[in-house]
Amino acid sequence: MAIACRGEAVQTRKLTSPDMPSAMTATTVDLLAELIRFDTTSRHSNLKLIAWVQDYLSRFGLSCRLTYNEDGSKANLFCRIGREDLAMIVLSGHSDVVPVDGQDWTYPPFELTDGDDGRLYGRGSADMKGFIACVLAKVPDFVELAKSDSLKQAIGIALSYDEEVGCLGAGRLIEDLVSQGARVAGCLVGEPTSMKPVIAHKGIAHYRCRIRGRAAHSSLTPLGVNAIEYAAKLITHIRKLADAEASFGHRQPLYDVPFTTMQTGLITGGVACNIVPADCEFMFECRWLPGDDPQRLVASVTDYAASLLVEMRAVADEAAIDIERVVHSPAFEAEPDSDISRYVSCLCHCEGRGVAYTTEAGLFSEAGMPCVVLGPGSIEQAHRPDEFIEIAQLQACHDWLGLLTNNLIK
Repeated sequence: MAIACRGEAVQTRKLTSPDMPSAMTATTVDLLAELIRFDTTSRHSNLKLIAWVQDYLSRFGLSCRLTYNEDGSKANLFCRIGREDLAMIVLSGHSDVVPVDGQDWTYPPFELTDGDDGRLYGRGSADMKGFIACVLAKVPDFVELAKSDSLKQAIGIALSYDEEVGCLGAGRLIEDLVSQGARVAGCLVGEPTSMKPVIAHKGIAHYRCRIRGRAAHSSLTPLGVNAIEYAAKLITHIRKLADAEASFGHRQPLYDVPFTTMQTGLITGGVACNIVPADCEFMFECRWLPGDDPQRLVASVTDYAASLLVEMRAVADEAAIDIERVVHSPAFEAEPDSDISRYVSCLCHCEGRGVAYTTEAGLFSEAGMPCVVLGPGSIEQAHRPDEFIEIAQLQACHDWLGLLTNNLIK
């Protein structure tokens, strides 16, 4: 499809609370306040937020499809606006947020607070309920265009669960779209990018490694198999692999960290200092560049574990090393000739960039749905105490979505 760009590049304007510029911005802020009130920390259910959004959309005559996790405590939401025969541009965001535990907040985290400094404070304000609020504020415009049959491409609204703990929910939403035969021309994932497009990001995988040795009195160490020490050998091997990637691995200058990385993030084991520990468990991660194969690194860890196991079983037949993948979210690279890439290119007028963090764009892209990551707020504010989004960023996103809408009109 040839795309003729309608509109100018969005310039972020500095706005302060006294001169909040438009009723639509005020509506966006009101919607954001409602979204923030739901404590959707990933360990909790998101069903109350999903029900609230479903009710909001129903006021405009819209119906939603929900897909649930295994125990039914969480749900994805998908809503289509426009004729069934049209390919869609999907506006996608995750509903969950990270914990506030142990963080020193000046403002109540689950209440949107106007700081009188051009900023709105609250958990998820930037990551990424600000984007969701902007999308919901545009729904009346989307619906009017659909009613008048003015859309050449339909609009989809997608909300997922458990993005913050490994992009766990989006896969079920995508599977449902595929099973329904939905045609997706492009997907805008509204992570906080300061309204500057992200066209590539790394993939991420987390692995749990369990080591089983044999306990013994510490005065008789040769009779035991020290699970912590063997874990340490594996962790050292992982560190060596990471160092080799940093020194000799493929580099991509598009990224702030331009090579594939590995690191160990959690470890637990042992009972007492005078007991040879029988058990140890640790978790490590790999973040890889698009086009790289993380399995080559994991295979090296697995092969080394097999050699260690031979040593361990020379003393204890019951010794074991188990490596389990618990999170996998693929790397992402935008398709420059896709509809969504062309829309973003002609409306942003700035170069796309690559980032080291991971989003659901990798999953959509892997399913054949072209993506760009673009949204209001800064990733630097995500996951921090006193998380905030600038009102100017909400206005910029609102304006940008308006320009995008203009380009979806026949």
